[in-house]
Amino acid sequence: MARRKSLHLHDKKLRELEVLAYEIRLDLMRTLAHARSGHSAGPLGSADILTALYFHALNHDPKKPNWTERDRFFVSCGHYCPIQYVTMAHAGYFPKAELKTLRQLGTRLQGHPEYGSLPGIENTSGPLGDGVAQAAGCAYAADMDKLRWFTYCLISDGELEAGIDWETFLFAGANQLKNLIVILDRNNIQIDGSTEDVMPLEPLAEKFEAFNWHVIEIDGNNIREIVNAIGEAQAVQEKPSIIIAHTTPGKGVDFMEGDHKWHGMPPKPGTELNKAIKSLEENLAVIKKEHK
Repeated sequence: MARRKSLHLHDKKLRELEVLAYEIRLDLMRTLAHARSGHSAGPLGSADILTALYFHALNHDPKKPNWTERDRFFVSCGHYCPIQYVTMAHAGYFPKAELKTLRQLGTRLQGHPEYGSLPGIENTSGPLGDGVAQAAGCAYAADMDKLRWFTYCLISDGELEAGIDWETFLFAGANQLKNLIVILDRNNIQIDGSTEDVMPLEPLAEKFEAFNWHVIEIDGNNIREIVNAIGEAQAVQEKPSIIIAHTTPGKGVDFMEGDHKWHGMPPKPGTELNKAIKSLEENLAVIKKEHK
């Protein structure tokens, strides 16, 4: 049976995580603008998920990234890596100043994460769907050896067009990988438009249930719901779990929210970046005011 971590989230901790998620978004915008390259919409929308994982749910130690008892976190949608890098920098895996090297020649912060190049990165990503397959293999090996940690994997809804995802879901369900928790960023966009226009995915919950998965649907921009869903998934002992996290792409930046055009574009340095920063700071001020 996998180790269970207490995920009780008191109000003070929740406030801290909500503020931190916006501080991470701010650094994300600065990092992308400096690189003049990278993805905005999905990373902004998934900031709450990454914050909840790295600062509350994951059993990990940035000072010991290869600790054998750590939870493993795979990113299948590798183009989301800017938000992973920024979150990891805030968690202490590497200096925040290194974020300025994103996508530069010779950097550890490549456009897709590479296993072995940066402590704390668990998988090499590129072709969509490979990450969830790698995560399932990792969970399968851990289950065989009766190890007590969880394997988590972040996937995007656009990548569900890839057959390898569904082969993996079949494999994990058939092998009852109770130590595998997949989080689906259901933001309804991909590079060419709406997922439901390009390749309709619904009804997703019923599809996963048919593949023998435990399904939880949440507001993926609500940190309390994220944490509660992870706690529920950890308690399931008969099958793998998938958390369908409904998020707003471009969350927090008013002119990016819901617009698929920002899937693969960074804000331009100058006016565009300043507008993004202003929007995020206004949202952050509201959160701080609500919690006074």
